[in-house]
Amino acid sequence: MKHIVAGIVAHVDAGKTTLSEALLYQSGAVRQLGRVDNGDAFLDPDDLEKQRGITIFSHQASLTHDDLHLTLLDTPGHVDFASQTEQVLSVLDYAILVVSATDGIQGYTRTLWRLLDHYQVPTFIFVNKMDAPTADRDRVLSQLQETFSAGCVAFSGTDLPDESAEDVAMQDDAVLTDYLETGNLSDDTVRRMIQQRKVFPCYFGAALKLDGVDDFLSGLSYWTQENTYPAEFGAKVFKISHDQDERLTWVRVTGGELANKDVILDEQKVNQLRVYNGSKFTIQPTVAAGEVCAIPNLTGTHPGQGLGQQVAARTPEIQPVLTYTVDPQGADLHHCLTVLQELEDEDPQLHVTWSNQLQEIRVQIMGAVQLEILQQMLHDRFDLDIGFGEGSILYQETITQAVEGVGHFEPLRHYAEVHLLMTPAPRGSGLTFAADCSLEVLGKNWQHQVLTNLRAKQQLGVLTGSPLTDVTITLVTGRASIVHSVGGDFREATWRAVRQGLMMLREQGACQLLEPWYQFRLEVGQDQVGRAMNDIQRLHGQFDTPDDTASANGMVVLTGTAPVAEMQGYSQEVLAYTHGQGQLECLVDGYRPCHNQAEIVAAQDYAPVADLPNTPDSVFCAHGAGYPVPWDEVPGMAHVDYAYSAADLQALG
Repeated sequence: MKHIVAGIVAHVDAGKTTLSEALLYQSGAVRQLGRVDNGDAFLDPDDLEKQRGITIFSHQASLTHDDLHLTLLDTPGHVDFASQTEQVLSVLDYAILVVSATDGIQGYTRTLWRLLDHYQVPTFIFVNKMDAPTADRDRVLSQLQETFSAGCVAFSGTDLPDESAEDVAMQDDAVLTDYLETGNLSDDTVRRMIQQRKVFPCYFGAALKLDGVDDFLSGLSYWTQENTYPAEFGAKVFKISHDQDERLTWVRVTGGELANKDVILDEQKVNQLRVYNGSKFTIQPTVAAGEVCAIPNLTGTHPGQGLGQQVAARTPEIQPVLTYTVDPQGADLHHCLTVLQELEDEDPQLHVTWSNQLQEIRVQIMGAVQLEILQQMLHDRFDLDIGFGEGSILYQETITQAVEGVGHFEPLRHYAEVHLLMTPAPRGSGLTFAADCSLEVLGKNWQHQVLTNLRAKQQLGVLTGSPLTDVTITLVTGRASIVHSVGGDFREATWRAVRQGLMMLREQGACQLLEPWYQFRLEVGQDQVGRAMNDIQRLHGQFDTPDDTASANGMVVLTGTAPVAEMQGYSQEVLAYTHGQGQLECLVDGYRPCHNQAEIVAAQDYAPVADLPNTPDSVFCAHGAGYPVPWDEVPGMAHVDYAYSAADLQALG
């Protein structure tokens, strides 16, 4: 029997969990058809999910249909929990994207499509709510083709309608040539094109009434194909959860076989293999490649981690843009920290931090709904009632010119000097580290120390102390002492070199503050368009030409981008001036130059020289004692000649 792992994803209220229930019911996996609004959905077993009527956590279920054994991973549908959805996408064979026929392609649906493309997940589309009076099959299909891909083609069960065959063939030049010559399109060719993300089968139905569900199940069974896996063991961690006192590591086995009592991580032994179906599980002696299981009580695991021969996942695309200070409201601060760190274990994007200097805890959040859920979880699971201060924006910093930063660390009986070339990198690329230094100048071990220490901690900018991003940092020269140098010396010299270079750029006005921007979709009435356009301009946003054809209910749609900082609270304004008829949808669209950099830098009043753990100053030695040297005096005292001249740096941009 063919085994496939598929994830089901959608914008909230598109009917994702309803379709999951329908698939389970029609396949005979469950005897009763659960409903979200009744609180008895098989894949929303958590009490919090039942209260809210939304999926908050990813869950697993199994079903069989014809020759298909399907492991179904349900995912959250609200944008605030997109990071949990992203964790699941990295382990899927196929995805099922649910689109509402009444609402069409919404903002978060576009984000999901981008993520599916990022992880290269073959995708089936189920257009739900086709029983609604306003549902228009041809309109939705055209929207899918225009917005997502021309490869979105209508399928019918195991059949490819004649009118769709040519649409499929047109997605590949070689296939089209063969099709025009022979008039034939083999099913295996179609399966291959689906797996290569050239074709996206589209099915239509109404999950709540079970319309089209059998047809869709047959299509999944017929048009999917199983992957082949290497013989050597590998697995990818995609989720951490806690079941009472047990910590569960959820993995997809990507090679070989995982057996009970296997040693897989830091000499840790697998003590049990659980295969879940809803909230219940069976214990298995082995789990084969392609299957999903949970392992109790491993330590040190985290989402995205590779085990065995499996490489680790890339840094998640979805990142929070708001940070909140925890108000313990009388609770012990360190108990709060311990509890929040357990939740961070499950969702690393919380980024829980403790400031010893300020004696405060901060967490990073996607939005208001996640904050409400977090407070409820703290109450329900830990009997902890705490508050949160007003959310503030998570800024980032970058550079606009190249610089060669120098760090020197030479207290008595220690020695290291490091020169780092820092150049601007493309937006969204993060930090990249490299070495372009002769081994005769600096030995391999020392070069390795420099690169390792660059990755060892988050590098901060010097405008507001925000994380540094979109910079390529290259080791270009340096010096070690045969007698006195040790590894810690190069750690100190490396970190100081980064900061020293940034301080030089700060003096030249070449440091840049970045802020998160939203991509928004605003629906208002015809008579409110002028007000909306003025508001967006006031909020330092940009918008496209208003569109009165994009809404199904006669409203006008404005799309564009605006700073997150300015859009906070604007949804309440929209509801007020549209008398509850308008709708604002915002999705994070990455970081861009801050629209009010001078104001933010002044308000935060960050003193980089006073940030001693991130000092830009160096330490030199004279008369048998080390002494500090301010960053701006370091170039004149460096022991190694600069690798780049001012003209060279200017040419590098």
